[in-house]
Amino acid sequence: MFPIRDHNPSEKVPFVTYALIAINVAVHLWVVGFVTTDQALYDLYYCCAMIPARITDGQGYLSLVTSVFLHGGWMHLLGNMLFLWIFGDNLEEEMGHGGFLVFYLVSGAGAALAQWAVAPWSPIPMVGASGAIAAVMGGYLLLFPKAKIDILIIFIVFFRIFPIPAWIMLGLWFAIQFFAGFGINPNEGGVAYWAHSGGFLIGFVLTLPLWLRRGAIRFWNRTEGHPPHPEAKYDFARSSIPVVRRRK
Repeated sequence: MFPIRDHNPSEKVPFVTYALIAINVAVHLWVVGFVTTDQALYDLYYCCAMIPARITDGQGYLSLVTSVFLHGGWMHLLGNMLFLWIFGDNLEEEMGHGGFLVFYLVSGAGAALAQWAVAPWSPIPMVGASGAIAAVMGGYLLLFPKAKIDILIIFIVFFRIFPIPAWIMLGLWFAIQFFAGFGINPNEGGVAYWAHSGGFLIGFVLTLPLWLRRGAIRFWNRTEGHPPHPEAKYDFARSSIPVVRRRK
């Protein structure tokens, strides 16, 4: 299940969202092109990845931010940038360019600390923008719970695009991250589920003051839970591929 777009794109150019995507892609291209040995990769990760044991020792605090701009591979990068592109523009428009940038960086550092908290002596480096983007999703859920999100569902040879409310998609995503965190040992590496769920909650909480200033529930009533822009009309909201039924 992949989100591919929302139905209320922002009316202003989301400069910070685009800049963050460009920086992440540029950093990964640099890593692929110039970090070509195991030693160079080790040095980069020791310097800029979030290593919980180093944080516990009082070192590498800057890595709480720098780790947000490193990724473990192309699929890791592209998946994160897709989510940022879908959810970042509306949040940036509500928070303002500077406010959104501060929100993103603070949330990314907070998400890294959430992962550190469950395994403070782990030597496993953590990289990726997932925690910061999870915070964007948490803020989006609070402000726009009924926004329509198109998701692509793939099951073997069957695939369809369905529009669903944001609260269903984001709530399901958070539940998966939260409960999956109990099923792994964070000292052995793998997906940083606690950074995901922690970042989501941090983003939700940091967006609360903005939601309250907008009028809280009155804001939802005015906007019907959608970004306050006209809904986009997509010609291909659903797949045009016909369903072939088995002959009896």
